[in-house]
Amino acid sequence: MSASSSLHRTPGTWLRAGIIAIGFVALLWVLELVDTAADHRLDGLGVQPRDDDGLRGIVFAPVLHHGWEHLGANTLPVLVLGFLVLASGIGRGLAATAIIWVVGGVGTWLVAPTYTTHLGASVLVFGWLVYLVLRGFFARRAGEIVIGVLLLVGYGSLLWGVLPGQPGISWQGHLFGAIGGGIAAWSLRGHTRRDARSRP
Repeated sequence: MSASSSLHRTPGTWLRAGIIAIGFVALLWVLELVDTAADHRLDGLGVQPRDDDGLRGIVFAPVLHHGWEHLGANTLPVLVLGFLVLASGIGRGLAATAIIWVVGGVGTWLVAPTYTTHLGASVLVFGWLVYLVLRGFFARRAGEIVIGVLLLVGYGSLLWGVLPGQPGISWQGHLFGAIGGGIAAWSLRGHTRRDARSRP
C-alpha cells in the first residue's frame, strides 16, 4: 500500500468509526424508549442463566438496559471506547466486538445465579477496555500501547466492577466481557501485525 493511500484511508476509517459508534448509541436510546413504552417487557430478553429461553439474551442483552439511569451511565463509555475500537480498523473492531459479545453472554449464562436477568452494554464496555489495553502489547505496536496505558489510567477503576459484592450489578457480565476482550486482543493480534506491515 502506498503512503498516500494509507493516509487517505485513516480519516475515512475514523469517520466510519464515529458514525457507527454514534449510530449504536442511538440504537440503545431508541430501544430504551421502546422498552419504556412497552412497560419494560423487553427486559425479559436479557440473559437468564441456564434457562433455554435465556440463551436469546446472549444476542439481545448488550443493547437493553434497566432504565434510563443505567443507559445514561453506559452511554459515554460506549461512545468513546466503541469509537476507539473501530478507529484502527472497522473489520478488526467488529470482530473484537463479536468475540466480546459472545464470550460475555455465554459466560454470564453459565455462571450467574439462576432466576436472574442480566442486561446492559457494560459487558461491551469492559470487553472493549481490556481489548484496548492489551491489543498493543500482543501486537507489539507502540502507538496502541500508549493508548492502552492512557485508557488504563483514565478508565482503569472500572475494572473493579469484575468483582462480586455490588448489589444489582452483573459482575459476571463485567468479568466475562473483560475476558472476551482479552481473548479478542490475543486472537486478533495477527490482523494488527499484518495491517502494520502493509503500511510504509
